[in-house]
Amino acid sequence: MMNLIGNYQKVTKSFTLIPIFMKYQVYILTVLAAGLLMTSCASKKDLLNCQSENRTLSSNYQDVKDQLSNTKEQLAASNSRVASLEEQLQQAKRDYARLQRSLDKSLENSNQTNVSIDKLVDQINESNQYIRHLVDVKSKSDSLSMVLTNNLTRSLSKEELKEVDVQVLKGVVYISLADNMLYKSGSYEINSRAQETLSKVAKIIMDYKDFDVLVEGNTDTVPISRENIRNNWDLSCLRASSVVQYLQNNFGVDPKRLTAGGRGEYNPVTTNDTDLGRQRNRRTQIIITPKLDQFMELIDQAPEN
Repeated sequence: MMNLIGNYQKVTKSFTLIPIFMKYQVYILTVLAAGLLMTSCASKKDLLNCQSENRTLSSNYQDVKDQLSNTKEQLAASNSRVASLEEQLQQAKRDYARLQRSLDKSLENSNQTNVSIDKLVDQINESNQYIRHLVDVKSKSDSLSMVLTNNLTRSLSKEELKEVDVQVLKGVVYISLADNMLYKSGSYEINSRAQETLSKVAKIIMDYKDFDVLVEGNTDTVPISRENIRNNWDLSCLRASSVVQYLQNNFGVDPKRLTAGGRGEYNPVTTNDTDLGRQRNRRTQIIITPKLDQFMELIDQAPEN
């Protein structure tokens, strides 16, 4: 009987420990759940921070790419100018060698020719002086073109540089502007977006008065269908004329320095088979060149052989 009472008390004591054990289980599970929730929140915050940093790095990367592209274009233009000057130098050397050979031949045949050696020497010196003058003028023109280009490029914002392309080719400055920046859609009227960019171009033109300006309109191959505009020839000419008049009327550019011309769809820079290609072909070029009459005067001054 005592054994039965003892066993009963042990069993009863075991049952009283079960609720206490269950309470500890619930407490442990609650602590674990809270820990997991906090970890999840922390991970989400880290993820948002990473995403923000990624967007910032992507933006910086794109800026660096744009700057690299611009630097490559300027380097290519510089290489082109160097090649042009090297060609001129080689031509000058060939001319000098030709004149030297002529002198040598005259010296060998001095007893059989009526040409005065002194006169021939004078011709050589005069030719060399003329060649040096041409090289100096060309170098000065190229230097001015580079300064002009650098000044314009520095004045343009990053957004403007995405729609404005500035290049120097053989001493001539080409400023290419996208049509959607200059004109209202399907029109030749200048829009409000173009005012700030054209003001910067006008300042460069006004600062360099020894240069003439040709404004050239270009279109894609898509036919135009508007009243009073017969075809893309008309549209390109009207757009060039609008820019010329805008520079004259709004910024006081001397109209005697301005020329407006249209090339229609016949001067593409890429294919017209894609939307991107047609967009690049729809452009207006502002071409800044040294005054041609100055070079004609130099040609007239060339010594007679």
